[in-house]
Amino acid sequence: MTDKVVVGVVAGAFGVKGEVRLKSFCAEPEDIAAYSPLETEAGESFTVKLTRAVKGGFAARLSGIRFKDEADKLKGVKLYADRALLPALPDDEFYYTDLIGLEVVDTGGERIGKVAAVQNHGAGDILEIRGPGLKQDLLLPFTQEIVPTVDLSAGRVIIDPPEDAPDAGDTDATE
Repeated sequence: MTDKVVVGVVAGAFGVKGEVRLKSFCAEPEDIAAYSPLETEAGESFTVKLTRAVKGGFAARLSGIRFKDEADKLKGVKLYADRALLPALPDDEFYYTDLIGLEVVDTGGERIGKVAAVQNHGAGDILEIRGPGLKQDLLLPFTQEIVPTVDLSAGRVIIDPPEDAPDAGDTDATE
């Protein structure tokens, strides 16, 4: 779905009349409705009407969803917008989906792995990196200091991890 970008997720039903609790991933959370219709990975399409702000997101109506049991079935479903509808980003900002799968190399050019995910638990973006030489996933803050270069056209990210970060030379062997 390279022409689609995740813009939100259904967090569950809201009330008994078919509304859903919608968590927006947009920079301006209410913009999620402007990118409607939104699509699921399964290809279902929904127009979105935000009804009110609620804790952790919005109460919303999705086209075709009229009852609580229908809304319940959508819990956890990611909603995608057509990339063409999304705003262009400045050079130093990226859509998460564009980072996933990029090759990760250190400042010396040594291959570390690939970006497996981008996480944000409230304190900032974290790159999750997986690679054959890593004994566990490497989690690094997605900051200019730690990730000085993102080159989408070359398909790679250059990292400068802190001295205490595990590196590709770490193995499962005990000392």
